[in-house]
Amino acid sequence: MSRLSDLRFRAATAFQRRVGNPVLRRLPLQTVLETTGRVSGLPRPTPVGGRRVGNSFWLVSEFGERSQYVRNIKADPRVRVRIRGRWHTGTAHLLPDDDPVARLRSLPRFNSVAVRAFGTDLLTVRVDLDG
Repeated sequence: MSRLSDLRFRAATAFQRRVGNPVLRRLPLQTVLETTGRVSGLPRPTPVGGRRVGNSFWLVSEFGERSQYVRNIKADPRVRVRIRGRWHTGTAHLLPDDDPVARLRSLPRFNSVAVRAFGTDLLTVRVDLDG
């Protein structure tokens, strides 16, 4: 990873961890992905942008496998997603062969712009929702 990419990653994750995520995950209509901490075993809610298509929820991780929620998914793919205030359980799948830039075009524009602007290693994630 280049020095500029590493700096972008550190700055963005520090802001998200200390400011963005604590505020956003409290908003009732914010979409939240809840994984299980790979070390702690505790629920780890992360505000995300994405879109539900049928029984799947699609999102793009801006830092790929460096994202903590992606690392948690690799350890335990069972997740919950809060969409429009309602929780859904499902199984997350990492899709490294999917084109994340093309996928972003089909997701909400505001989030997609931020992911493209700050992202250094995009990775598509699909959550297959139960029932």
